[in-house]
Amino acid sequence: MALTVLILQLAIFILALPLYLLNFLGIWSRICKRLLPYFLMRFSVIYNEQMASKKRELFSNLQEFAGPSGKLSLLELGCGTGANFKFFPPGCRVTCVDPNPNFENFLIRSIAEHPHLQLERFVVAVGENMHQVADGSVDVVVCTLVLCSVESQERMLQEVCRVLRQGGAFYFMEHVAAKPSTWTYFWQQVLEPFWLLLFDGCNLTRESWKTLERAGFSKLKLQHLQAPLAWDLVRPHIFGYAVK
Repeated sequence: MALTVLILQLAIFILALPLYLLNFLGIWSRICKRLLPYFLMRFSVIYNEQMASKKRELFSNLQEFAGPSGKLSLLELGCGTGANFKFFPPGCRVTCVDPNPNFENFLIRSIAEHPHLQLERFVVAVGENMHQVADGSVDVVVCTLVLCSVESQERMLQEVCRVLRQGGAFYFMEHVAAKPSTWTYFWQQVLEPFWLLLFDGCNLTRESWKTLERAGFSKLKLQHLQAPLAWDLVRPHIFGYAVK
């Protein structure tokens, strides 16, 4: 089976050789950074339609983690175009963190469409290094479809714990690896090198639930589901929240 995967990966590499050459020259990365916001703007609409009930379920108790003032201080990691804004409670103060500065204009437009929220600031940073955000300064950290693409899940979760106040919560919704015995997992393995290149570092075979279980949260509520999405490769999902 491993040999079959390797042969198919090689065939895909040959077919996509021009793209790999562009990546080697550093051109493809720049193109991705500029085009990704436009792709996500369209993808997020479809994803939200198909995952709306699960997102409402996931974020239904956000307000319970608000501080003494009653206003929720929320940091969204890998905020993208602001696709989750509609699910956040009124009066929520949102800090957005993303390594791609090209998302800023999309976020400004998105926050204007959601006047129930207050945008505190947009921070250009990777999840593994959010030094611009103070220790214990937020009630909640949210990330959706982010753990698949960070360089180190462990370091990112350490940063999440650092910026969360004691008793704060980390909310997540992520696509993950399928069960190893399935055809979905077989094709995830075959396509992962090309997928990584095409979607700016997105991994198909990460077992993110294992990293969350090892992260040392005092409480972890995690569910697996098969998302009602068109692409089988990203149907395996986890969602839930963890309390510091």
